Amino acid sequence: MSFDYSQELVNDYERLLEVGENYDVIIYAGKGENMEKIHAHSLILCARSQYFHTALINQWASKEDGKFILKNSNISPRILKTILRFIYCGRVDLMNLQGLELLEFLIVANEFSIQVLVSCIQEYLIDHQHELLQQNPIEILEIVYQLIHHDTFKSLCEFFLETFCENPKMLFKFDNLIRLRAPLLELLLKRDDLLLDEIEIWDNLIKWSFAQHPSIQQDVKKLNKEEIAIMKSTLQNFIPLIRFNNISSKDFYFKLYPFKVILTDDLAENILEFHMVPNKKLNNVIQPPRRSKYDTHIVKSEHFSIFSSWIDKKNDFYYKYYNQKDLPYHFNLIYRASRDGNKTKVFHKKCDNKGATIVIVKVKGSEQIFGGYNPIDWESNGSSTMVKDSFLFSFADRNKVKTAKIGYESSMSFYPGYGPMFGYHLYYQNYHNTWVVNNNFLGNYLNIKVPLAGYVYSEDFEVFQVVKKQ
Repeated sequence: MSFDYSQELVNDYERLLEVGENYDVIIYAGKGENMEKIHAHSLILCARSQYFHTALINQWASKEDGKFILKNSNISPRILKTILRFIYCGRVDLMNLQGLELLEFLIVANEFSIQVLVSCIQEYLIDHQHELLQQNPIEILEIVYQLIHHDTFKSLCEFFLETFCENPKMLFKFDNLIRLRAPLLELLLKRDDLLLDEIEIWDNLIKWSFAQHPSIQQDVKKLNKEEIAIMKSTLQNFIPLIRFNNISSKDFYFKLYPFKVILTDDLAENILEFHMVPNKKLNNVIQPPRRSKYDTHIVKSEHFSIFSSWIDKKNDFYYKYYNQKDLPYHFNLIYRASRDGNKTKVFHKKCDNKGATIVIVKVKGSEQIFGGYNPIDWESNGSSTMVKDSFLFSFADRNKVKTAKIGYESSMSFYPGYGPMFGYHLYYQNYHNTWVVNNNFLGNYLNIKVPLAGYVYSEDFEVFQVVKKQ
C-alpha cells in the first residue's frame, strides 16, 4: 500500500517561505522606497534554480553574519515573491499579474533559469495577447524590441509583431503614434506584413515627425530652412522604407508632393517622373505592396504556424509551434468559395490533383472555424481510402488559439457530387454553403470535439495547397 502526502509537503514549504524561519538568504528587491528585504533558504533555491545554484554555491553572492546577500534592484518585490512561491511550492497564478508584469515575470523566470515557468508564461501570453496588447501596446513593443534577438523569446516576439502588423491601428492611433520611439517605428516600417496602405503610412509618418518637434509649424509651405533641415534629419532613416511605387498618382499629387522640400531633390524628381512619364521606373529598389503573408479572409498568420506544426505532429503548446520565419511549408490559396463559386465542380476543377491541401471553413454568424488536412490528392473517382496523416480541426473562436481541437487519422472520400469530403465525418454538399458534420463518425478522429452536428452553414471556405519548402 502506498500513500501520497505531497500536498502537505507543498503546504509546509509555502508556510516556510511566508514565515522565513531559519532563513540563510536575504534578497533585496526593488529600488528606493519600493525596495524590500525578502528572506529565503539556500538549500531550496539551489535545488530549484540554476541561477541561485550558481550565485550561492560559486559564492558570487556576498555574505554577512553567515547569511547570503543578493541584490536585485531591477526586479520588483512582487515579481520576486511570485517567483519564489513557484520555486518553493510549484504554484503560480498568472491571472494575478497585470499587463506588463507578465512580461517582467517572463524575463525574470528566464534569468533564473526556470524553463518550465518560461514555457507556461509564453503560452499564457499567447492565449491572452488581445487583452494585453489593447492595454499596453507601446510598452509591449518596447519590450519586444529589447528581446527580439534573444533566442528564447524569438517566437513570442515575432508573434506580437505579426499581431501588431495585422492590427496596426493599435499603434497608429494618434495618441499612441506620437509616443513611438524612432527605432520602434523603423522596426514596423521595415515589415512586409504591415497592413496599412502606403499612403496611410506616409500620412502617419508626417504626423509622427511633426509631433517630435511641436515647435515647428505644420504648414509645410511655411517651413523655413532650419525647420526643413530638422524635418529631413528626423525622416532620413524612414524615407527609404516608404514604397513610393505603391502610392497612386492622385495621392502622390495631393498628399506627398507638397512635402517635396523634405525629400532629396533627386528622389522628388524621380517620383514625379514615375507618375508622369509612361514606363518610367523609380531609381530606388522597387518593393512589393505590403500585405498579409497569406491570401486569406478567414484566419491569420499565426494559424498557419499551428497548421504546420499539426502536419508535422509537433508538440501542441503554442510556444513550441513553428516560428513564422521557419515554416517548412508554403500555403498557396487555390480555392475560395466566395471568389470562385461554391459549386462542387468548381472545387474539383481547382483542387483535384494538387497534392496536399488544408480546408478552412468559417461558420456563418460565428467566430468558429473548422476544417481538415488532406495529405494526398483530391480526386473525382468515387472512391474512399484510409489516410493515416489526415486530420480534422476546429477553433471554437478563431481569435483564441487555445480553443483549438485536433484529431488525426480517418478515411478520405472523393466523389464528384461533393466538395471536400473527410470520409463521412465532415463533407461539403453542393448547395447553400452547407456542410454536414456527422458526430456518429467523428469518434474515428481521436480528440476532436467539433461543437456542431448536422447541417452547418458556412460564411466562406478556403482551400490551400500545402507545398514542402525546398
